[in-house]
Amino acid sequence: MNKLSQLAAAALEKNSDDPAIEFEGRWYSWNEVNALANRLTGLIDDCGGPANGPIVFIARSQAASIAAFLALIRTGRTIRMVYPFQSPAGIVRDIQMMQPSIVVATQRELKEEVLAGIREQNAAAIVISEMDAQLVSGFETSTAALPADLPADPQIEILTSGTTGKPKPFAVKHEMLGTYFIGSTAAIFGKDDKPAEPLPALLYYPLGNISGLFSILPALLNRYKLIVHDRFTVQGWRDYIVKYRPPASGTPAAAVQMILDADIPKEDFASLQFFSTGAAPLDPRVQKEFEERYNIPVLLSYGATEFGGPVCAMSPDLYAEFGKTKFGSVGRPFGGAEIRVVDAESKAVLTAGEEGLLQVISPKMGPDWIQTTDLGIIDEDGFLFLRGRADGAIIRGGFKILPETIQQALLGHPAISAVAAVGVPDQRLGQVPAVAMEVKPGVTAPSLEELEAYLREQVLATYIPVHWLFVDELPKTVSLKVDRPAVIRLFTKEAAA
Repeated sequence: MNKLSQLAAAALEKNSDDPAIEFEGRWYSWNEVNALANRLTGLIDDCGGPANGPIVFIARSQAASIAAFLALIRTGRTIRMVYPFQSPAGIVRDIQMMQPSIVVATQRELKEEVLAGIREQNAAAIVISEMDAQLVSGFETSTAALPADLPADPQIEILTSGTTGKPKPFAVKHEMLGTYFIGSTAAIFGKDDKPAEPLPALLYYPLGNISGLFSILPALLNRYKLIVHDRFTVQGWRDYIVKYRPPASGTPAAAVQMILDADIPKEDFASLQFFSTGAAPLDPRVQKEFEERYNIPVLLSYGATEFGGPVCAMSPDLYAEFGKTKFGSVGRPFGGAEIRVVDAESKAVLTAGEEGLLQVISPKMGPDWIQTTDLGIIDEDGFLFLRGRADGAIIRGGFKILPETIQQALLGHPAISAVAAVGVPDQRLGQVPAVAMEVKPGVTAPSLEELEAYLREQVLATYIPVHWLFVDELPKTVSLKVDRPAVIRLFTKEAAA
């Protein structure tokens, strides 16, 4: 049994009536968590098939899914996460690619089309609901062969965020998770000690991505309480802050403007000494408005699934030393991580203050430099400032346009709450910029002529969008990042109509 499985087994070892997981207003005890875990483990053993066969897990964030996930980790098998927020045909394609011995899923994901796909793989199927698990009739036995690509060491194949396309599997070994994820949140802020009376952790990220693991594993493996929301809402997050009064909290970057738009009273955040955000860029104007309204420092961080989580952060200690002189920085590397900036063409390492492509060494993932498509600058003090993504550039008749430049300029308009700039096909120029925009609540939408005139004062003429669209809400992934393919479809569908 590997270290992660041992930790999961230890967490499930002691029965008690102590609360473990809250979902939809109800607390489930460790006794109930253990009962489901043991029930699921028994069903897996009864299914037959190879003892180390991979298990596909299709589940949204809810109490039973969390308990089942802990049980699956305890088995020591490779777990292959399938994205539940897609069509049955998409789920079937993933199952075919992953070649499971057993599929564990919630009822809403086990449509007839999905069951047919499981049958083709000769896999068994187990359905979880509430705090129970059952074999699916007709799928009680697995006769699936071991996949040829099954890794020697067990791993969890989590999902990327899906901002530039369909979420993709990314493997993280049990060994890495067991070594680095137990005190991971504390480590970002320079502390490795466990609190004597920890507050409940809050999960609103998808179970199957790196932020979901980052939220739940430290809590579950340390037997802390966990509050589970199936998705992020400003109201749900605010209620948690008001009830439990944590000294620090945070949200995805996209939620910061949502909080400002909700006009939450300053006193609701009286306990917060710091607010952290990451996973996507935060517009400097939004950061400044939040800090000025609530008098709470915003601490930015930088990470990715490929890094095994955050590798840079503006910690409270760094903020205390440098204050606002490093405003907009995602901080310095921590935990042994290294960063450098290289020229996009020659890959030559650049000096302090020069902009280029970011490369990262994350000790969690190995000793090699990881090439990113993120543009950044490292200043003379070693602080990282992000400048956008090279792979999101719009090539307009040979001119390179960064969407972030358009977005940041339009966000300066007093009526605009959120913007997504994308490139859409153009017969003459190859690509042209298009923008989808949200208007702030209670504000009248400005005319497109006004917005174009405003933007022309901020950017070069090549950056002016050809297509403009007001939307009630920008399409987002379940990680609250802008879903860029969905934004592009808004314009391609409009053109087709």
